[in-house]
Amino acid sequence: MFRRAVAALGTLALLVLAGCGNPSGREEMSLMLDVGWLPKHALFISAVERGFFEAEGIDLTVMPGSGSTNTVTSVDVGRVDAGWADYGATVVSQGRGAEVKQVNLLQARSAYAVVALAGTGIDGWEDLPGKTVATEGAGAMTAMWPYALSKLGLPENGVNVVHAASAAKIPGLLAGQWDANLALYVSDQPAIDALDREATVLKWSDLGIDLYGNGIVMSDEKLRTNPGQVERFNRAMQKGYLWACEHPQDAAKDFQAEVAGFEERTIVLAIDEQCALNWGAGQAADDFGVMDDANVQKMIDIAHQFLGLDPESRLAPADVYSNDHLAPLHRGDAIQAP
Repeated sequence: MFRRAVAALGTLALLVLAGCGNPSGREEMSLMLDVGWLPKHALFISAVERGFFEAEGIDLTVMPGSGSTNTVTSVDVGRVDAGWADYGATVVSQGRGAEVKQVNLLQARSAYAVVALAGTGIDGWEDLPGKTVATEGAGAMTAMWPYALSKLGLPENGVNVVHAASAAKIPGLLAGQWDANLALYVSDQPAIDALDREATVLKWSDLGIDLYGNGIVMSDEKLRTNPGQVERFNRAMQKGYLWACEHPQDAAKDFQAEVAGFEERTIVLAIDEQCALNWGAGQAADDFGVMDDANVQKMIDIAHQFLGLDPESRLAPADVYSNDHLAPLHRGDAIQAP
């Protein structure tokens, strides 16, 4: 049964009994998400509710996060067994000494985007010069915005940037305080849909900025001491995640049973957009969750150039990720719920 952690993050130590057994005979594990509950997280709820983890002998508690960096830190210090975190945040944390690795890439492509309201003057990238976009004061997208502008051939002052709190970005957009948001479109597009408005989404990937998104992070200690548990976790996650992609209406109902306030259509939209990021390009294009040295090195280079990775850091791809505990599913594989 899905057990949603509802206590404040400060009490996580009381909620997590990492790797311990329980009366059912299954091992208890915990997964921290990147941020607070959003429709894009329906896939994780469904993977638990539909029995994929139970079939692998795992009782999984899924809990909200408060930013990918905090999620990576929580994995590193042992507060939780696993995290779902942004790849760039993971690399920067590793450069600062976090002993973790990405072990299952659920988002082979980044969801970075410029999100505007349809019909308000931004229909394509060519409409951005002179407009005002809102972004949070910190984070990978803000740091990498000059990279996006360079792809457009624009100087850094070619688009006006204002800073806004996360909770204020969509209200400010609706009120016309700015023209667009820098956002993860798998989060903001469904939020705009929930308000009966249509979003225009300009994906950074369309500019050739095609980077790894979010993946599963586990500690180096966990990989050393309990590799079998990691393999079973990954197997359950892959099956449950892709099952939810194939059954978005059912997954939406699972989410509604646990998280109130979202209509089915909004959740289905978030699931569909999330699942569109499952498959990347190149050598591992048809292997779900698999990473390769070339794309990880790209993330390391981006982290050096834009995200504040210590210039003295000597991170190599082998320090960042491991495919050793993953038996990937493939495009077209038929998945049955247990």
